Amino acid sequence: MRRTLVFTLLLLAVPLLGWAQSPTIDRIDPPFWWVGMERPTLELMVYGENIADTRVQLADTPGVTLERVTEVENPNYAFVRLRIADTAEPGSLALRFEHEDGTLTRNYELRARRSSGGYAQGFSSEDVIYLLMPDRFANGKPENDSIPGFMEGVDRSDPNARHGGDFAGIRDHLGYIDDLGMTAIWMTPVFENDMPPEYGAYHGYAATDMYQVDPRFGSNQEFRDLVTTAHDRGMKVIMDMIHNHVGRQHWWMDDPPMSDWFHDQEKYGQTNYRGSAAMDPYASQHDRQTLVNGWFVPSMPDLNQDNDLLATYLIQNTLWWIEYSGIDGIRMDTYLYADQEYMAQWTTQVREEYPDFNIVGESWVHKVPHEAYWQDNFQGHPNGYDSNLPSVTDFPLTFALRDAFTQDFGWTSGLRRLYYTLAQDHIYPEPNKLVTFLDNHDLSRFYSAVGEDPSAFKLAYTFLMTTRGIPQVYYATELMQPMLDVEGDGAKRPDMPGGWASDERSVFIEDGRTARENEAHDFVTNLTTWREDADVVHHGQLTHYIPQDNTYVYFRHDAHDSVMVILNNAKERRTLMLSRFAEQLQGYSEGRDVIGSETVSLEDSLAVPAETPMVLELQ
Repeated sequence: MRRTLVFTLLLLAVPLLGWAQSPTIDRIDPPFWWVGMERPTLELMVYGENIADTRVQLADTPGVTLERVTEVENPNYAFVRLRIADTAEPGSLALRFEHEDGTLTRNYELRARRSSGGYAQGFSSEDVIYLLMPDRFANGKPENDSIPGFMEGVDRSDPNARHGGDFAGIRDHLGYIDDLGMTAIWMTPVFENDMPPEYGAYHGYAATDMYQVDPRFGSNQEFRDLVTTAHDRGMKVIMDMIHNHVGRQHWWMDDPPMSDWFHDQEKYGQTNYRGSAAMDPYASQHDRQTLVNGWFVPSMPDLNQDNDLLATYLIQNTLWWIEYSGIDGIRMDTYLYADQEYMAQWTTQVREEYPDFNIVGESWVHKVPHEAYWQDNFQGHPNGYDSNLPSVTDFPLTFALRDAFTQDFGWTSGLRRLYYTLAQDHIYPEPNKLVTFLDNHDLSRFYSAVGEDPSAFKLAYTFLMTTRGIPQVYYATELMQPMLDVEGDGAKRPDMPGGWASDERSVFIEDGRTARENEAHDFVTNLTTWREDADVVHHGQLTHYIPQDNTYVYFRHDAHDSVMVILNNAKERRTLMLSRFAEQLQGYSEGRDVIGSETVSLEDSLAVPAETPMVLELQ
């Protein structure tokens, strides 16, 4: 009786075991593609149990051929490469995955590319970029604050937790951003970040799915609609991406395609954060490898871009988001922590597909030569390396700005830090393509950095709006926002009052702002909206004079117009003898002050009040 029972159970188990091991398809990345792309091949990542045990076939589709199928060490993955000719038409193609247990068929959509312009426009020195964190700006759709099955909901009492801001909140306040004079929006990453609460992944830099936005921000379609709405206002959208790492809860982590998909944390440990090691001619191989292969933090596994299949996945993901959403530019996070050769390949392929597109790489270094190394056409590369990266983040100028208004005026200190930093611009291939800024989501708030001094803030903001480069303004800077008195990064990332229905006041309207906030808001709006039409500031030459008596004078000029900028950082009124600036003032007799609105004479001397900026349109 016992032996019969055992035999019967074994018979029952056989079909169950066979069914459990039959191939499945759980996802295909990218989820769809387009015909007419410059890139002729498409590498599909097909994921499902034992999918490698199938024989892949492509139904006859004009203009599309199956080029190869790559099997990897994990049988749950198959990489299917298609070649899409120029003659291919939009429609559906049938992929068949044949197995002894049957055939799995998946219809894969090929769409028509966008036919209209107004997307992938790039960004330039004609723009002012407004950087915001979606979670901290405004909550327009409270029903998506907590998503069933996701690890973290909303807790506004914790400055380092998720607070509920979303795409709907941003869309509701696009008019506010537009009225400030901002012409482009950069949002910190919007990818799904389904991480435990202790990791504080509201910031978006720990992606768990690179083809989905975080549902607590909205849907993929809502992101696309936000981009369209911004375009309708004449505003551009810059997407934040990360190819150095993902979040520890990324779906790859439970079942990676290959053993070298990620860098080995036990071998490389944590990165040394020393960006200079990437270009230091004397750097040890150990230091270079630790920079690039070490994990950024323990919760963010480091991607190995030396793996060709992963590199292709990341490049296709970028092209997919540009074509799908219509974004105009990308800010690439931790640019110098990834493999140099890969990043050059990535920028090249993106720019070949979208020639007008712009990319700024985050290169957090302190010295001008280390920053210039990463810009396209830099002449100091060994072995002919070229990053093909159009724009870099100008951290050296940011640090000089902080010193300029906190240090005593000296031979190389204080205001002269700005002069000496700009004097090194000959190292950059194109300094006017650098993104300049007072602060961002990773730095202490500028207003606090200068001791909450409104005069220092106005002087620095005037410099930002009138010097060379592409200015970026961190949200709430227009309110002279100080650091919050809390621990952690949340101190730099406050909620915008009025972005939540329960808030007692709203900084989005004049009556809801404090006197300090209105003072800053009016100053920022006046100068930024003026800059929108100031072509001489966008593209004109810069001529500056060595700062004297804690006062810095420079000109932006072209064949038609000239603007004289004076930054008096002294606590006393200064009288400038204008003969010193004769080469730039020739032919001009007066100037209209953009900030104060009055017109001043430019005959012999000019009195400048203490701790005051002046921006004179010369006439």
